[in-house]
Amino acid sequence: MPNTKSAKKRLRQNIKRRMHNRMIKSAMRTQMRKVREAVAAGDVDRAEAEFRLACKKLDRAAAKRIIHPNAAARHKSRLSAKIKRLKESQQVVS
Repeated sequence: MPNTKSAKKRLRQNIKRRMHNRMIKSAMRTQMRKVREAVAAGDVDRAEAEFRLACKKLDRAAAKRIIHPNAAARHKSRLSAKIKRLKESQQVVS
């Protein structure tokens, strides 16, 4: 446990920041899961709409350095590749 006044304040700040960062990460992961579920269901329109929201959350998290910018780019790339494969498979079937 912290002893000095400043260390006690830092502990309070760290707890607040950790909770805030966890909330942002959780929302980001939930949005990515929604994209994957829409792709699995074969719903291109919903997948694209969810993808736009996921990109927004990923970019926001990367800008605030909650996740690394390269990690955000990697997630966006993989999600967009899944959507692209879904579109191509539906065009072949049609």
